[in-house]
Amino acid sequence: MTTAHPPRFIELSAHDSLRLLGRNHIGRLAFSLHDRMDIEPLHYVFDDGWIYGRTGIGSKLVKLAHHPWCAFEVDEVRGIFDWDSVVVKGSFSILDPELGSRDHYERALAGLRSLIPATFDAADPVPQRSILFGINASEITGRSART
Repeated sequence: MTTAHPPRFIELSAHDSLRLLGRNHIGRLAFSLHDRMDIEPLHYVFDDGWIYGRTGIGSKLVKLAHHPWCAFEVDEVRGIFDWDSVVVKGSFSILDPELGSRDHYERALAGLRSLIPATFDAADPVPQRSILFGINASEITGRSART
């Protein structure tokens, strides 16, 4: 592929990074334990500095219980040199209303129900994903490519 002008790679503003997080609902969670990295796609909502999602019981939770620091990436790709990408870094936590995170649990549930109205109801399309989580976004950075 040839372009008339070389591509430019720039930092997204904080405002543009937050807007990208807010208008998308599929991202990738990156986490590690010892010398092994894993990345998993999942749906999410972004609300006031938090990434909220849901998952099921499995090795991801075991790894994140030992090492809660993680990264979350969301991209909008329109072409090879026409994309925006935001990376959120923060601490992963399971949201349990009985253990003091009721406000975050309720915000997560309301946000996720805006995507999948049957979340945690009898008609839930993914009932095995019974655990809500939050990532407190301590760092948000964005990059962009343009020709």
